[in-house]
Amino acid sequence: MNYYNPETETMKRDGLNTLIDERVRYTIRYAAEYSPFYRKWFKNNHIDPQSIREHEDLLELPVINGETIRNHQPPIQDEFCFKSAPWDDIYTIHETSGTSGTPKAFFLMWDDWQRYAEKYARSFVSQGFGPGDRVAVCASYGMNVGANTMTLAAHKVGFTVIPEGKCTFPIRVIQSYHPTAIVGSVFKLLRLAHRMESEGMDPKDSGITKLIVGGESFAEESRTYLDEVWGIPSYNTYGSTEGTMCGECTVRNGLHVPEDLVHMDIYDPKLRSFVPDGESGRIVMTTLLPEGAKTGNLLINYDTEDVTEVITRDPCPCGRTHMRVKNPVREAETIHIKDVPINRVDIEEGVFQRENMEYLSGEYEAFVYSDEDRGSVTMRVSLECHDPDTCDRKMVEENFLSALFRKNPSLSHIYRDGTLEILFSYLPNGDLELYRLKGRPKRLVDRR
Repeated sequence: MNYYNPETETMKRDGLNTLIDERVRYTIRYAAEYSPFYRKWFKNNHIDPQSIREHEDLLELPVINGETIRNHQPPIQDEFCFKSAPWDDIYTIHETSGTSGTPKAFFLMWDDWQRYAEKYARSFVSQGFGPGDRVAVCASYGMNVGANTMTLAAHKVGFTVIPEGKCTFPIRVIQSYHPTAIVGSVFKLLRLAHRMESEGMDPKDSGITKLIVGGESFAEESRTYLDEVWGIPSYNTYGSTEGTMCGECTVRNGLHVPEDLVHMDIYDPKLRSFVPDGESGRIVMTTLLPEGAKTGNLLINYDTEDVTEVITRDPCPCGRTHMRVKNPVREAETIHIKDVPINRVDIEEGVFQRENMEYLSGEYEAFVYSDEDRGSVTMRVSLECHDPDTCDRKMVEENFLSALFRKNPSLSHIYRDGTLEILFSYLPNGDLELYRLKGRPKRLVDRR
C-alpha cells in the first residue's frame, strides 16, 4: 500500500492526538501574535491563549462563521483582520464565490499552498494515482483554490495534469491525450459521458480508469449510477478555500481527514457542544500549524455550515489511521417544511433510484411553494427525461416517494395528512430552469 506521507498517515491514535494538541497550542500562540482579529478576539472574550492546551479546550472558545470574516474586512473594516502575515509574505489572494454576500477574502503564503497541496496529494495517492497518470481537471482555475491545489499536488505525486477547467472540453482531448482520470462533479461527469456516447465513444472504452468527484455534495445513488455509466470507480473528495480538504481512499468508506493539518470538530446544531461519533452535526474547523510554521490566513473554530458525522477513528483497512467522515452536505441546501428538514441530497436520492434511470437523465430541480389559504406546502419536482412521452411516470414517482420517505419518515406523515403536496413535471432535455441561469445550479429552491 502506497502513502504520500506514511509516517503521519499511519501514526497510531495516541501519537496523532499528541501531535494535534502540540499544533493546537502553537496555532493559538501564532494567532495571538500575528492575527489582528484573534489578538482582539482573545482580549474581548477574556481568553488567555496559554490556557488552550489541547483540542478539547477549543470548545471553550467562541465559534466564528463567514459573516464574522465579512465583518472584519473592507468595506466594513479598513484592514483584512484575518490576514495573518505581512503583505510581503502573501503569495496569492483568493475569494469565495460570494453567493451569500460579499466574498470572503483569503490570503495564502507559499507555505500555505504546500500544506494545501499535501492534503490533496495524500488523497490522490490513497486513490491509486502515481507517475504515468494523466488527469483532466474540470474545476475552476481562478479565485477558488481547488484546481490550483490539485495541480500542485500532481507535481508532488508525479502525474500529469490537463487543466481543462470545465467538462465541456472537446472529445478529441480524450482521443489525443488519453487521460487516465477526470476530476469533476457528478453531473459534469454524467453530461460528459452522455456527450461522448452521442459522438460515438463509449465511456467504458475511453481508457479512463477512475473518476474524482467533488465540488458539491451528492447522493450515493447518483455516484453509483455514475460508476455504472463509466464502468469504473469514482472517489469522493471534499474541499474548501478555508482548507478543509478530505478524500476517500480505495476502500470508499468515508473521507479521511488530514487531522495533523486541519482539526475538525462536529458540533450540535446550536454550536454549544460536540456530538458523539456517529451523530450528525456541523463541521467546525481549526487550521493547524506545525511548530515554527507561518500562514497568511488563520481560522479557529470556524463554522463551515456543512454537516457530517464521524464514521470511525479506528484504522482503515488501507492502513491510514486518520478519522473518516461521511460525505458532508451543505446546511444552506436544507429547507424546512412544517419543521421537517429536507436537503437537496434527499431529493437527488429519490431521482437516482436505479429503475428511474431507464427514463431520466438525472438532471432535476425542485421548487417549494406555500398556499396560505389552505395552510399547505407544495413541492414541484421537475425531471429531465430522455422521452417524456414514453416515461413510466407512475413507477418514477413511486420510487421517488418511497426513497424520500424512507430517508425521512416525518415527511411521509405531513404528505399523507395533506399538509405537503408533491407534484412532478417531466421535461425534455435542456428545458429545466437551471439551464437558463448562470453559475452553479440551485436544485432545491424555496419560493415561499
